[in-house]
Amino acid sequence: MSDNPNDEFQQRESAHEPPNPEIAEISELSKKGYQYLKEGRIEEAEECFARILERDRENNYALVGLGDAARKRGAFRDAVDHYKKCLVFHPGNNYALFGLADCYKALNQYQKAIEIWEQYLLHDNKNITVLTRVADAYRKVRDFRKSKAVYLRVLEMETDNAYALIGLGHLHYDFKEYKDALGYWQRMVDLQGDGVDIRVLTSIGNCYRKLKQFDFGVPFFEKALAKEPDNFYALFGLADCYRGTERQSRSLEYWNRILEKDPRNKVILTRAGDAYRTMGDFEKAVDYYERALNIEFDVYAVLGLAMISRARGKYEDAISSLRKLVQNDPKNYRLYLEIAQCYEAQGDSQRALEALADFQRLGIRNIYIQDAITKLQRT
Repeated sequence: MSDNPNDEFQQRESAHEPPNPEIAEISELSKKGYQYLKEGRIEEAEECFARILERDRENNYALVGLGDAARKRGAFRDAVDHYKKCLVFHPGNNYALFGLADCYKALNQYQKAIEIWEQYLLHDNKNITVLTRVADAYRKVRDFRKSKAVYLRVLEMETDNAYALIGLGHLHYDFKEYKDALGYWQRMVDLQGDGVDIRVLTSIGNCYRKLKQFDFGVPFFEKALAKEPDNFYALFGLADCYRGTERQSRSLEYWNRILEKDPRNKVILTRAGDAYRTMGDFEKAVDYYERALNIEFDVYAVLGLAMISRARGKYEDAISSLRKLVQNDPKNYRLYLEIAQCYEAQGDSQRALEALADFQRLGIRNIYIQDAITKLQRT
């Protein structure tokens, strides 16, 4: 299928006698309209298509053209109206179906997009572009079985199709099947080498992060940074890998590089504060936590400050802060562990056990809470 429905129009006309002046004018307007679309001259394209519709209100090339123009402007709902109008007059028009499905996808109406693409496939069931879009849409609605089946169908038709390999990687990643995701993304690296997309590199790195194999993730994030030195996902991934291997000073290099570009990133400020706290640099940690809290309340910034209070022997201050956090986030087991550690540091094992029991009364099983209770009961 050509990308331009006007090509088909010209082929049809060339098979007949020379068109009459009105048909010739419509043909010329259609050619101009699609050329303007290619050049990004959207308003001029729309004028051409509108002039066609003044002469022929059912003209499928003009209706699809207006839909394409609206889609390029990001006016997806307007585009939907044009494509639907075309389909009223010309049911099964492939270009209208394709555009309509893409609009529904852009509007996050994936089920509708799937329905339209499946209509399209009735006419052209080997169109790899459409098949990968269908698989992507099934992935978005979390239908693992159908998504995987369509991606694999694409790979049967084209063994190394990049969209299918990347899509299968994302599908398995979304369902926490990180080893399978790695297999598909690694195939992309094997096929494309240094030319592989930076998003594949960061995705592989993220798989290793999720598997807690941080040392394996580092080289992929480093390769991503070599391609794009300020890439947020590569900087974040490297920082988190170094955090995971307890190399806090290295993690700080990358947290701070992110903050150079985005100084009001509350999450990164808190992560950097954690790194300074773990290294024993409480003054800097407090500074970063307070900067985060000046942007917006953050439970982990307050938790970090409470942990510093505990480390400084200010147990009551820490307990007070932690209990306030529990009121807002009662299922966060870390808060109960911190409260228990404060009481234990004061020599009050009974109150420490009571704090941990408060969490257990929520009916949530947690290995860290259970381990802490067992340890306290032995002392």
